[in-house]
Amino acid sequence: MITMKKLINDPAHVVSEALLGMAEAHPELRVDQHNKIIYRVSAPVRGKVGVVSGGGSGHEPLHGGFVGVGMLDAACAGEVFTSPVPDQVLRATRAVDAGSGVLHIVKNYPGDVMSFEMAAELAAESGVEVTSVVVDDDVAVRERPHTVGRRGVGLTVLVEKIAGAAAERGRGLTEVTDVARRVNAGGRSMGVALTSGTVPAVGRPTFELPETDMEVGIGIHGEPGRERLPLAPASRVAEYLIDPILADLDFTGGDGVIAFVNGLGGTPLIELYLMYHEVARVLQRAGVRIARSLVGSYITSLEMAGCSVTLLRTDDDLLRLWDAPVRTPALRWGL
Repeated sequence: MITMKKLINDPAHVVSEALLGMAEAHPELRVDQHNKIIYRVSAPVRGKVGVVSGGGSGHEPLHGGFVGVGMLDAACAGEVFTSPVPDQVLRATRAVDAGSGVLHIVKNYPGDVMSFEMAAELAAESGVEVTSVVVDDDVAVRERPHTVGRRGVGLTVLVEKIAGAAAERGRGLTEVTDVARRVNAGGRSMGVALTSGTVPAVGRPTFELPETDMEVGIGIHGEPGRERLPLAPASRVAEYLIDPILADLDFTGGDGVIAFVNGLGGTPLIELYLMYHEVARVLQRAGVRIARSLVGSYITSLEMAGCSVTLLRTDDDLLRLWDAPVRTPALRWGL
């Protein structure tokens, strides 16, 4: 009995077959099919800090779609919603090290953190200097004794872009790491789901959500949100997402913010632009100035319908790094 409709062959081979297609579509990348690692073809780049990230598949274009000039040097692809293993991360780290050290950008999920920590320890034993920044921007997670901290969500894209630009400009490992930490400290995110996604190997939706409801504060793997509410107009949804972000961190003043409205995989661009309009209205009323924007589906949850909003406080340096040239499959400008 067919329980899902997807353009796949065998659910067990979705990731490996997708990587084959990625390699064929993007000759500027080098794909290690066996170890499920995507490299920029020029890696390692002499005199440049290597930047490595990774995580479970199903969030495309994160992370492999952000490998290239001005962003990541390598990305490790786990199975769908499953962390990469330490051996993958170690192999990628060694491969992109050109003697200037390597930065790991890690989303705050236990499996990701463990794999990257173990890989960093093993890399250090072989003489590779590694620093790590754990992204934890999701304000939906209220700190409780049983939690492991806030989840890493939409801000991950901005950390990878801005830290990648710093590395591309020849900054040292300490400086690149500091930039990534500044971005993480100055960014917050919140998401809402209208439907669930379906993991191919499971064959059914990750969670049940009535047609009349939405999940506010959802995680990118279908983790429960803050609350389940009746469907509301986009103007009200924007308030549900922005109000907790503004309550958590002051975004007024300074050089403005980068405002990122992200689709979760099943939301058309027309709706994302509509949501951006509503987000901009809420921010204007709150006295928050938008300096830069990004709208599109960049960190997804399979075919989940919904969106997330990320705000990042900026300064002159971060804006220059955001504007710096980038050439990856999913993000490119200035080249």
